[in-house]
Amino acid sequence: MGSRVTRRRFSAGMAGGAVAVAGRSAFGALGANERVRLGIIGVGNRGDQLIDAFKPHADAEVVAICDVYAPYREFAAKKVGGQPFLTGDFRELVGRKDLDAVIIATPDHWHALPFVHACAAGKHVYVEKPLSLVVSEGRAMIEAAKKHDRVVQVGIHRRSVPSCRKAVEAIRGGAIGKMTACRSFHISNEWPLGIGNPPDSAPPPGLDWDMWLGPAPKVPYNENRCFYKFRWFREYSGGQMTNFGTHWLDLIQWAIGQDAPRGVFAVGTRGNIPDNRGVPDTMEAVWDYPDGTIVSFSQYNANASPGAANKSYVEFRGTEGTMLLQGDGMVIVPEVVRGEPLPALDPTNRKGNQRQAAATRPAGGKPIKFRGSSSDTVHHARNFLDCIKTKGVCNCPIEAGHRSTAATLIANIAGDRKKYLAWDAENERFTNDEEANKALAYEYRAPWQLA
Repeated sequence: MGSRVTRRRFSAGMAGGAVAVAGRSAFGALGANERVRLGIIGVGNRGDQLIDAFKPHADAEVVAICDVYAPYREFAAKKVGGQPFLTGDFRELVGRKDLDAVIIATPDHWHALPFVHACAAGKHVYVEKPLSLVVSEGRAMIEAAKKHDRVVQVGIHRRSVPSCRKAVEAIRGGAIGKMTACRSFHISNEWPLGIGNPPDSAPPPGLDWDMWLGPAPKVPYNENRCFYKFRWFREYSGGQMTNFGTHWLDLIQWAIGQDAPRGVFAVGTRGNIPDNRGVPDTMEAVWDYPDGTIVSFSQYNANASPGAANKSYVEFRGTEGTMLLQGDGMVIVPEVVRGEPLPALDPTNRKGNQRQAAATRPAGGKPIKFRGSSSDTVHHARNFLDCIKTKGVCNCPIEAGHRSTAATLIANIAGDRKKYLAWDAENERFTNDEEANKALAYEYRAPWQLA
């Protein structure tokens, strides 16, 4: 049997952690001019991008690399240069004395275990989003960071991107009035082949498949379950809901000053693309927040027709305007505001009604535009390095990353349950469906345990 992740088990078990605390910066800040020595766990795709994000900073040095796929380790070693320590077991990396911090860029189901081990070993942590595979893992990660007083940056990098920070500042400053609704999108047409239907097979040479699975259920190797395509299977990821949805929900919650919804409804289907994915290819989720804002995420993977929604990642709709936040900047379109209450209309005098309505609706101002990439991670890396040296709070601290991840995780549960789920954010439980609460944790495959 595996171990169900619970706050009680985690707190009780961390006192006897299996890795030793070591490292020059284990419980203190580095000097301003000292180089931060990094170990990275997971160097395929996103891990490779994070190496690129840290490389421009002269005070960062990758000295250890972990990946369960040998060709990825070798490729990363050539990229960082020197003679980094190479391993396929994260425990060997986090226990090293020559590391100040660890970067975790593994598949989602492998975020929590390396994180708690790294914290117990006295390492600061940069961990990719979504923070966890289930809500209870995220809470355990928060407790580990607090217990060991670690600096943590969750990889929701838009918190450090100037254009996104400017957009949030504008919204909070009242640029579009009172927020009423926010819409976000992930749109691409994967029809008709999608990720395909490859048969199970032997894993490629150099891949430790059992270690790749880790705490997930034991299954035969299938090329669609590994490398980037793991996102299409719920055993390892929450699909695009947690992949892109966490980015957008974080930006929205940050902008409206809310850290958790009071409930969510979602519906999805995976019948439009005939491949072997385990997550919806089409999905809609709607959250409602205590301040009255309605938030939605639309995932269309069997349609990419043109239109405003396809071009804008997030729409912020307020009483005085709409902000469209795109990959290369934002546009604020002022709303046409009424000068007096809506009049009673006379069905016998349509022209008069139109003139009367127009006369009471003064025109808004001109659209406001500015450009700036929203996908650059180099700023986020810099913020993490600075906070290690000052023991400051990162732009995306673990509590914020957890709350934004949790919002998308509970949406997937609502989609599975096909109902509205009321959410108690303080206690992190559903209040109207006990069966749904079982999905907030899962049984780890032996011998893996979080504590």
